[in-house]
Amino acid sequence: MSSNQTLKQLLADRKKKLDLIKEAGVNPYPSKAKRTCTNAEALKNFNKLKKRKITLVGRIMGKRGHGGINFADLEDESGKIQIALRKDEIGEKNFNIFLNLIERGDFIEVEGTLFLTRAGEKTLGVSRWKLLSKALKPLPEKWKGLQSEELRYRKRYLDLLTNQETRERFRKRSHFIELLRNFLLGKGFLEVETPILQQMAGGAIAKPFKTRHNALGQDYFLRIAPELYLKRLIVGGFEKVFEFARNFRNEGISTQHNPDFTMLEFYLAYSDYEKLMSLTEEMFKKIIPKINGSFVINFQGKKFDFKPPYKKVLFSDLVKKELKLDMDKLKRKDLLEIIKKNSIELKNISSESDAKLLDEIYKKIIRPKLSGPLFLMDYPKEMIPLAKTKEENPKRIATFQLIVNGWEIIKAYNELNDPGEQADRFLEQAKAKEKGDEEAHGFDEDYVEALSYGMPPTAGWGMGIDRFLAILLDQKNLRDVILFPLRRKKD
Repeated sequence: MSSNQTLKQLLADRKKKLDLIKEAGVNPYPSKAKRTCTNAEALKNFNKLKKRKITLVGRIMGKRGHGGINFADLEDESGKIQIALRKDEIGEKNFNIFLNLIERGDFIEVEGTLFLTRAGEKTLGVSRWKLLSKALKPLPEKWKGLQSEELRYRKRYLDLLTNQETRERFRKRSHFIELLRNFLLGKGFLEVETPILQQMAGGAIAKPFKTRHNALGQDYFLRIAPELYLKRLIVGGFEKVFEFARNFRNEGISTQHNPDFTMLEFYLAYSDYEKLMSLTEEMFKKIIPKINGSFVINFQGKKFDFKPPYKKVLFSDLVKKELKLDMDKLKRKDLLEIIKKNSIELKNISSESDAKLLDEIYKKIIRPKLSGPLFLMDYPKEMIPLAKTKEENPKRIATFQLIVNGWEIIKAYNELNDPGEQADRFLEQAKAKEKGDEEAHGFDEDYVEALSYGMPPTAGWGMGIDRFLAILLDQKNLRDVILFPLRRKKD
């Protein structure tokens, strides 16, 4: 008999049991449930609760029969408890329905009193039970789990059901975000929300998703970053703002990239990127031990010590060390020669700016070699069109990235607040877009106008939540820290 036939028989058997349950006058999907405590609370407070009736709910994860008594494992989010149903206690009809028609995966409500079995196991002796939801498909065998990586991503609910490690990983994700939020709130920041549908895609160098609003008859973009709206709030008088933003970029999928992802961005008026490096170290000093238990992170067989302070490296020094070239004297032919020698593929290489070529060389050749954690500082002016130049060196921008394992985790910089210079930068980006650069900014006239009303000296900071969590939780693929990663439509 083939596995498909076996599954077909299992589905038919469950459907038959559903029909028999209905024929017995039992509602297989009632609207209400009652619970007086969780399974974990019942076990923890066993001595206190064993003299009173309690009501538990959960999913049946296993059954064992012994004549007139039937044992089962009842599992809720808090944990698992054993329950015992006796024929002489609940009546023959209710006992037989449970014995013959209730199976692994079904949700039930049980009322009874706690007792210890001869083996010393804390158990609920059931005096009444109620079906809450009949499962029409069998669960994967828990001891096998989900062997297919594709199935784990596509049907995360089954992965969560059969893998305690997966559930714990996503609890840690939630806790990590909570710690970040509390840290910023403790510093006096205001949490805000900015538009996901935007008339112009800005705030990052990335290709956007485009959509149509039928009622307005206009095209909009899913945001690639919240930056330009958050800085409008600084113009509007707020001095400390942050947002956990879901961003969307119409780009490739890899172990480090998902088309929709979560970022934390914050903006701090009257500050600069050097202060944000200190703030980053303070943040990680408080948060990382609470997630990991120590400052030393084990990631894919490597160890990374996050105890501050972190090493600081100038981008120009890195280029000189790795490429043997002076960044201030770089010529286009030098960049093209490096790209050709290392077989770096670019769609429209003739239309790419020198800054874009250097950025691709850095990402493909230099960054993968960086271990970290380290602050990589002071990039060329052309590489980040929204960052402010350094007063002592106008060819550089006041910026840093936190690099770990060759991954960019954080990007921060002094925000450009000169409306004239920002307009010039946007014009340069617009020219690049006309030449075919799909990732270049358009000219955001409204943002330039906002800057014209004045924005104080401001530093901005952004973290890729998914990417950093992958490192913190020792997952080589971002999809293992995203509950429902984007998948190709299944035929």
